[in-house]
Amino acid sequence: MDPLFEELDYCPTPIGPVSLRRRLELTVKQVIYEVKLGDEFLMSSLFTASEEALSRLGLAALTGDGLQICVGGLGLGYTARVALEDPRVEALTVVEYLAPVIAWHREGLVPLGPELAGDPRCRFVHGDFFALAVSVEGFDATRPGRRFDAILLDIDHSPEALLDPRSTSFYQADGLRALARHLAPGGIFGLWSNDAPDPAFTARLAEVFAQAWAEPVTFHNPLLGNRFTQSVYLARAFDRGA
Repeated sequence: MDPLFEELDYCPTPIGPVSLRRRLELTVKQVIYEVKLGDEFLMSSLFTASEEALSRLGLAALTGDGLQICVGGLGLGYTARVALEDPRVEALTVVEYLAPVIAWHREGLVPLGPELAGDPRCRFVHGDFFALAVSVEGFDATRPGRRFDAILLDIDHSPEALLDPRSTSFYQADGLRALARHLAPGGIFGLWSNDAPDPAFTARLAEVFAQAWAEPVTFHNPLLGNRFTQSVYLARAFDRGA
């Protein structure tokens, strides 16, 4: 029988202690995994619909094969896993700031770890996504200036609810323009948000990208017995790659 609660790992990081917990959720009678940063919940395997939708919607907006994808934020791996389910994806680069999170996947402490770590198309990069986004070199130190067909970001709770102040400027027009330089012409930027769509942020994206829109993702919350709506923002780079 599964134990009611286990803390599988607890590690200090530059932005606070991160922990991985496994517990039996009696409401739904299933074992779930949770990631916390200090006292703040980052992710639960019970709620993955919008993280999966981030990849599904982002890739659906692309055409062609041999896709080069970058995911910002590894978490429990659901965004990356859905990206790899698309046979058009040739290479996936996952940028994760917290080294313990990468270790959980490589060591098989999380359910999707062996699948992601064992896929030759998938590469984990330990780095600060927001610093790399504004750099000239970009997200792949082995190929400076590399452009991606899609960059899919799932780190902060929303553009207004940040895990750490270092990402504040990223969500402004200049930060988004810096990111757009790492997209291939016509490429897609996708962003997960815990909140319902915000027209003001969609308008900010439209200042930088050729096209911008938001997709609500509504799912049933079995703990509260109601429906909850999160968001995926999508933006398409100009065909000239500006």
